[in-house]
Amino acid sequence: MEDVLDLYEEEYDAERPVVCFDETSKQLIGHIREPIGAKSGSPQRYDYEYRRNGSRNLFMFCEPKGGWRHVEVTERRTAVDFAEQMRWLVDEAYPDAKVVRVVLDNLNTHKFGSLYEAYEPVEARRIARRLEFHYTPKHGSWLNMAEIELSVFGKQCLRGRIGDEQTLRLHIAALERERNSVGATIDWRFSSQDARVKLNRVYPEPKL
Repeated sequence: MEDVLDLYEEEYDAERPVVCFDETSKQLIGHIREPIGAKSGSPQRYDYEYRRNGSRNLFMFCEPKGGWRHVEVTERRTAVDFAEQMRWLVDEAYPDAKVVRVVLDNLNTHKFGSLYEAYEPVEARRIARRLEFHYTPKHGSWLNMAEIELSVFGKQCLRGRIGDEQTLRLHIAALERERNSVGATIDWRFSSQDARVKLNRVYPEPKL
C-alpha cells in the first residue's frame, strides 16, 4: 500500500510517468423494439425485452497527474491481450520515457510472464525493461486510481443499453477526447501518513 501511495506523492516526471491500469467489461445489449425518444417532460422509454450481443473488455490506462487516459476495447483479457497493451504503452503511448511505472492489481495475467507468452524472449525482455510494476495489496484495488476513471466512464458514457461494439467505441472515444482535451486530473489526497492513522489495524505489530 505504501509503495503505491509513495508513487502518488512524487512530483510529475515525464521520463518516469506513473500510469494506473485496470480493466472491466461491458455487456452489449440491443433493443428488440425501437425505444421512444425523450420529449419535453418525458424521458426516453424502451421495452423491457432486450437482445444479448455478448460483451467486450475495456482496458483503462490513466496517468492521473498528466491528465491523460486511454481506453482500449478488446474481445478478451487474456495474458496475450495484457502483453499487447503493455507493448502499446511503452512503444506508442510513451516512446520517449525511460521507464513507465504501472500501478495495477494482482490479476493472474498482470505479470511479466505474460510478455513471454505473447512474444519471443528478446522482444519480451525489451518491453519488460521499460516497465516497472507496482501492485495494489490484495483487497486494496481501490488504491488504483484507474478505478476512479472507470467510474467516470461508467457514469457518463456506459450507462444504459449499448447494442454493438462500434457504438461502444464511439461513446468511449468521445468522452476520452473530451477529458484529454481539458487535461482532467485526479486530486488524490490519501497519503501514507493518512494510511498509518486510519488503517493502523492493517499494520503488523512491531517486534520489540
